[in-house]
Amino acid sequence: MKIFLVSNTAWSLINFRRGFVLEMKAKGYDPILLAPADVHIERIKTELGVRFIPIVIDNKGKNPLKDLLLVFRFWRIFRNEKPDLVINYTIKPVVYGALAAAFRGIPVISVITGLGTVFVKENLLTKLVESLYRLSQRKVEKLFFLNQDDFLVFKNRLLAKESQMIVLPGEGVDTAYFSPQAKSEGGVGPVKFLLMARMLWDKGVGEYVQAARLVKKHFDQAEFALLGFLDVENITAIPRQQVDKWAQEGVVSYLGVSNDVRPYITDTDCVVLPSYREGVPRSLLEAASMAKPIITTDAVGCRDVVDDGKNGYLCRIKDVEHLAEKMIQFIRLSDTEKAAMGALGRNKVASVFDERLVFQFYFDVINSVTNNNK
Repeated sequence: MKIFLVSNTAWSLINFRRGFVLEMKAKGYDPILLAPADVHIERIKTELGVRFIPIVIDNKGKNPLKDLLLVFRFWRIFRNEKPDLVINYTIKPVVYGALAAAFRGIPVISVITGLGTVFVKENLLTKLVESLYRLSQRKVEKLFFLNQDDFLVFKNRLLAKESQMIVLPGEGVDTAYFSPQAKSEGGVGPVKFLLMARMLWDKGVGEYVQAARLVKKHFDQAEFALLGFLDVENITAIPRQQVDKWAQEGVVSYLGVSNDVRPYITDTDCVVLPSYREGVPRSLLEAASMAKPIITTDAVGCRDVVDDGKNGYLCRIKDVEHLAEKMIQFIRLSDTEKAAMGALGRNKVASVFDERLVFQFYFDVINSVTNNNK
């Protein structure tokens, strides 16, 4: 059975769907990855051993007329490759990939990885996107949501049939791969905070830096780091010059990017993500799986990972002072309290967000599609 996995970046496919692709291969399926070409293609070929097909997607573009050309690009690939099932991730593949698949009569699973910035502040673009969702999702087999909030948006606004919709426990995390490790210095030294994300304003990076300034007034030895992509194709991308300026100021350090974030998580005390809205943040799942306490916003998707005061803290969205208060509250915990908080996070991820739980949802639908086409 030939199954396409489609996303707006090759990076997201290798980093977020690695385990699923390998599990598909183990079960005898033929997964093929489809995304814009980037430097991660070689990793896909060598680490996953699957085919990769490039497609041009304008991730910054907002013109639906131009995006209609994307439908044709998908349609042409689907015509040539004749996949048995298409699994679409991220908004443009979900919308335009589903339309192209419908024209070819190909079953589709849509994965709503997060409703994104367009639903943070509603305007005319929000209405347009709603219309596109409503049109494109009519014939999909299932829509997978990563949190209850996004599910309710689709349900309440009648963007799809409720019978089509399933809420997953996020996209899951490999709890064996992301397992707790002892810090190299044995816990000695200043408290370290880490934000792992693409460098976007909507990830709360600006609030993180401002909060770091406030915290340093009371705990000048505290350390704050950023890890993630710069120069992202996104309308809320933070310019490289801005990140360089923060680093030169000494308020944060920029660690660049990494294909293996585990050493960085191991070396930190607390992972922070003050995002405005998410599906379920992979960075928080990875951190909690490695028994690290987390601080995040009481926002869609983010709050799913944190039991406030137990495995981390929740702060108000875009509230720099409240975020700083939570960081200071964490600093003042004893080592024993921090370790207990991390252990609770590890237990939560293992029981709720283990990727094997997520895979079962996928394979149930895949088996249904297979049986329907016999």
